[in-house]
Amino acid sequence: MRTITRRLSTERNVYEYISGYTDGEGCFSVSFLKRAKLTIGIETRPSFSVSQNEDRAEVLYLMQEHFKCGHMRRDYSDKTLKYEVRKLTDLCDIIIPHFVQYPMLSGKQVDFEHFARVCMLMKDGGHHTKPGLCKIVHEAFQMNPSGKRKYRKQDLLALLR
Repeated sequence: MRTITRRLSTERNVYEYISGYTDGEGCFSVSFLKRAKLTIGIETRPSFSVSQNEDRAEVLYLMQEHFKCGHMRRDYSDKTLKYEVRKLTDLCDIIIPHFVQYPMLSGKQVDFEHFARVCMLMKDGGHHTKPGLCKIVHEAFQMNPSGKRKYRKQDLLALLR
């Protein structure tokens, strides 16, 4: 692992490499859970993740070392290792600034921009108010249009009326 870190830092721009790798293998997502114990009744869960087969996980460890946040977890459904950052302060203070400075080149950049707006709304407490959460839901449902969701947009918005 150290060999790849040393090689990347001397031969390539690691920051651009991470953005490019994320462009192909990463995901910015926002999920929602109904939680009766919460005042609003809905929990908002932003996540940045990158998956790779375990035998090629060096880049995931490079990312974790570079960002100094997040954790690794096994995804048994597709037998991969996943580097994931879910902590809002890490997303706002570390992950988002990286991808603002080193943007991706595919349509995933648009998903990232919606993701960044969601995280900033949450940082300002938007997920604790009905109007703020409505904005968050609208932003989140513009991301990852081909992805699977547990709840439909109209069902979440109906809970906020």
